Amino acid sequence: MPEYLKTICRFAVETDFEDLPPGVVDGAKKVLYDTIAAIAAGAQHREPREMARRLGAYSPREIASVIGQKRKMDPLNAALLNGTSGTWLELDEGNQFARGHAGIHVVPVALAVGEEKGVSGKELIAAIVLGYEMACRIGIASKLRMTMHPHGSWGTVGAAVTVGKLMGIDVESMITLVNIASSMTLATSRKTMLEGGTVRNLYAGVSGSMAILAFHLLESGFTGEEDGIGSVYGGVVSDSFNPAAMTEALGTRYEITRNYFKAYACCRYNHSSLDALYRIMKQQKEGVLRPEDVESVQVETYSLAAQLSSRKPRNMLAAKFSIPFAIATTVVHGHSGVESFLPEKVEQKEIQELAARVQVEERAEFTQMMPARRPSRVTVRLKNGETFTETVWVSKGDLEDPYTEEELDRKFIDLTEPVYGLEKAKEILDRAKRVESYKDVRAFTEGF
Repeated sequence: MPEYLKTICRFAVETDFEDLPPGVVDGAKKVLYDTIAAIAAGAQHREPREMARRLGAYSPREIASVIGQKRKMDPLNAALLNGTSGTWLELDEGNQFARGHAGIHVVPVALAVGEEKGVSGKELIAAIVLGYEMACRIGIASKLRMTMHPHGSWGTVGAAVTVGKLMGIDVESMITLVNIASSMTLATSRKTMLEGGTVRNLYAGVSGSMAILAFHLLESGFTGEEDGIGSVYGGVVSDSFNPAAMTEALGTRYEITRNYFKAYACCRYNHSSLDALYRIMKQQKEGVLRPEDVESVQVETYSLAAQLSSRKPRNMLAAKFSIPFAIATTVVHGHSGVESFLPEKVEQKEIQELAARVQVEERAEFTQMMPARRPSRVTVRLKNGETFTETVWVSKGDLEDPYTEEELDRKFIDLTEPVYGLEKAKEILDRAKRVESYKDVRAFTEGF
């Protein structure tokens, strides 16, 4: 058994809320309420609601909240539904160093199991931090194959650590749980996001449900490999794995403090291009760039973003993974919020016509700056001959240019007010900001 696995599992078992620095606790609470908002808003769409209706017939145990749908189910199905809803709008947070989204894998599981067990708010926060840590460190230590989508991969192991922490298992059991969960990684396809295959939105939800199942397998006597992480992420789904990265600065550098938050309702790879576009829009008269005045738009960006080059996405999901569409709908609507990426916008003629005039290409020097930076250069040529160019090196919301707490609060209210009403939305936000004061998280989640 490798030493890194013993070390990180011991850290997960022995670290408690009282051991966490204040900045880590604060970061975890932001991830908690930001994820709740993404889930609640995403849950209002047709597919998650129909999914909940169908699964409800097989889930008579009303234990864990299906957020935004005013119902409860068994923890496994609640985690499945909440993880799925939370990815629907592409507004969940992520970690640029891990190259994926840890929060949407661990928070739904923490809430579902936390409600079942009646854990305290302090236990909830510790479990989120430690599951997030495990997930991101695997993401940092490995390099998933380019054909893989990160959802449903290392998040499964992180979510399993969250479950194990909440259930109070010992170090040896945590090692076994991690080894079991490693083999439950999904064979996720990156093409789903590019082609608009909405099965992609299921990956994080399945990952959470697999984490809970992994715990029940552990309790049933199942075992895994001696080094499940090294095996799966060292050759099955990843091109490489660096064990040293699993324990580097462990306990002094927490990944949950190195994350990013999203204000634009689309893939993170779009964001630096949109940030550059906003700078150009501000230079126009009254801050408005009229689509009929635009001759062409050129986007130079890093490799992963350059893949998002489709000019005619077939549905809402594909539109969220299209830089031409994101640029066009932002110009037409003046913002990159939820309304700019609704299903009906995909067929809007004005957006389609402008998207057809957007060219995306990779710039090698930008690719070399990843993952610390994800730059984009946008050049807008107007029909009157004027040209505007802006380069963004760090996306808004990243570690180097974070959103303020007030901006994150505004995002929460904007997403949850249509679901709960303004007063209830404010109340839930207030609860999240003092979650550590709850003796039982079921009081925290009441009415979710």
